[in-house]
Amino acid sequence: MQYGVCNLSIVPLRLEPSDTSELVSQVLYGEHFKIVEQRKAWSKIRIAFDNYEGWVDNKQYKEITEDDYKALENSPLILSNELLEYVYDETNLLVTIPFGSSLNALSILNHTHDGIKISDTQPKENLVETALLYLNSPYLWGGKTPFGIDCSGFTQMVYKLNGYKLLRDASQQATQGEALSFIEESEPGDLAFFDNAEGNIIHVGIIMKDNYIIHAHGKVRIDRLDHSGIYNVEKRIHTHKLRVIKKII
Repeated sequence: MQYGVCNLSIVPLRLEPSDTSELVSQVLYGEHFKIVEQRKAWSKIRIAFDNYEGWVDNKQYKEITEDDYKALENSPLILSNELLEYVYDETNLLVTIPFGSSLNALSILNHTHDGIKISDTQPKENLVETALLYLNSPYLWGGKTPFGIDCSGFTQMVYKLNGYKLLRDASQQATQGEALSFIEESEPGDLAFFDNAEGNIIHVGIIMKDNYIIHAHGKVRIDRLDHSGIYNVEKRIHTHKLRVIKKII
């Protein structure tokens, strides 16, 4: 088994080993992973944080030893806590890093960082505060940063920045936590999931107080939430049909 770490700011994780293949997620700076399959130009990887798999360009990561991988696995997660920061590489040049980048591999990469870090588990009420930092971020299928993010990437990153682990896709996240029977039982920070006509979970958002929800739909936005689903006041329609509410914490 081979291992790697992301040494660039944001690396595309693709469905197939091709630059034109669908973006399924992103690998952020400092994230470590197992290399499941390695070809001449591409590698299929499994990200340690959520076991998500996809293909990355071999030029866009750095191989590490098994001992390095184990050390990263056994150390408390340290994340960058500013919307945009930077590290200095081994030649003292700047590498920009996005919100929620992992700083655990700095010594392995021979990089330095003097910005704001976060590593402790935060109280549940901090989730909405973190979510608001992503407000107006454009929607991007597979995105995980304030420069482009999808609905489940948004919820995963908000929870990650507060010390909690969510799986990558909305359908996967819906398998976590405790189901609630009514909106009235929910608290700010709980997750609401929405399905399509076939009954498949296709969307997720973070519940706020007073029956509001923050979610990524066109952009990260705040809408009304009721027993039917998400109500867009501007369009005067329900845009998503509520399936279940989950208490993760």
